[in-house]
Amino acid sequence: MKRFYRDVTVSREADGWCVMLDGRGVRTAGGRPQVVPGEALARAMAAEWADQGEEIDPALFRFRDLADFAIDAVAPDLQGAIRDLLPYAQTDTLCYRGDEGEALHARQVAVWEPLLTRAERRWDVRFVRVSGIVHQPQPGETLARMTAALGAHDAFTLAALRMLASLAASLVIALAAIAPDADAEALWAAANLEEDWQAELWGRDAEAEARRQTRFAAFALAIRFAALCRNA
Repeated sequence: MKRFYRDVTVSREADGWCVMLDGRGVRTAGGRPQVVPGEALARAMAAEWADQGEEIDPALFRFRDLADFAIDAVAPDLQGAIRDLLPYAQTDTLCYRGDEGEALHARQVAVWEPLLTRAERRWDVRFVRVSGIVHQPQPGETLARMTAALGAHDAFTLAALRMLASLAASLVIALAAIAPDADAEALWAAANLEEDWQAELWGRDAEAEARRQTRFAAFALAIRFAALCRNA
């Protein structure tokens, strides 16, 4: 598609901010007004439009796509979005370790245990640790408290959490990633601990490394998206 606009601005609306193309407000893929919580996020989305060349590349609309997901898919059913996130607590990768006594298990404990215990203190919950891959359910009280924790977030933050949790296979890591002091690289390393362990043993594959970098870019983008929403 050829670029069809000249000027990109942002406008203050009654319930948020909107990107304007030649004075007309952008709408979501679902046809809703694309109103976001704060000016900083709106300006980041406007930059995506302004940076397009003569031919529009849809792949460059990363913030826009997350905002559309928040508005079109999450906001109409917040409880459904929370239910979709809970399986990442049920099967959180931080809870599944190798057998005790193995070197991998020792590294998992060293890297993962601080993240888990911090989450347990923060939400007053208990996560079941598992040696091996056989699924064990998390306590009902833990899931209830995590449901309440997710319920404190708006549609835009929940959209970011959905991306973070799916990339990390961990709700604990996703929630840690939206904290103001989040260390994106350390959290990504924790999420990829087992993959990195295998790479140390058998060598690194160029294609796998490229995929990892692409996925990390998406992880970092979701963190920034959540930060822009938090600063609204």
